[in-house]
Amino acid sequence: MLALVMPLALSAQKFGHVNTQELFSQMPELNKVKQQIDTLQGQYETQIANMQEEFNKKVTDFQKSEATLADAVKQIRQQELAEMEQRIQLFYQTAQQDIQKKQQELLAPLHEKMTKAIQEVGTANGFTYIFDSAAMVYISPDATDATPLVRQKLGIK
Repeated sequence: MLALVMPLALSAQKFGHVNTQELFSQMPELNKVKQQIDTLQGQYETQIANMQEEFNKKVTDFQKSEATLADAVKQIRQQELAEMEQRIQLFYQTAQQDIQKKQQELLAPLHEKMTKAIQEVGTANGFTYIFDSAAMVYISPDATDATPLVRQKLGIK
């Protein structure tokens, strides 16, 4: 009896799929986020370039005067250069982490907006499930592509 009822129950369910990667890449707010990240990255790149330029100048100055320096002074300068190089590396790593954190912070509301739109489309159109087509191995020709509905909900043309 279960074998007879199961196909009827499954046929009453409505399945859909959306391409979240496509939708996300078309969201108009994404350009503003990219601009903010690019600006932040540019600021860090400028600072790192300045630090690297200062380091290179000090290395050049040290190399020019190295032969005339006392061993104790030479050691101190070498230690200063090593510490400066470590600070540059630490700043670079911190900058990368900060950029990544800011990117996640700025993208989170877009992900939430897209998820909410998918849920609203699912509810409004009676879908039992909406799957991400980017992660699907096979999509039946009978499956409903809900991407246009979600695109419309998000105001993407």
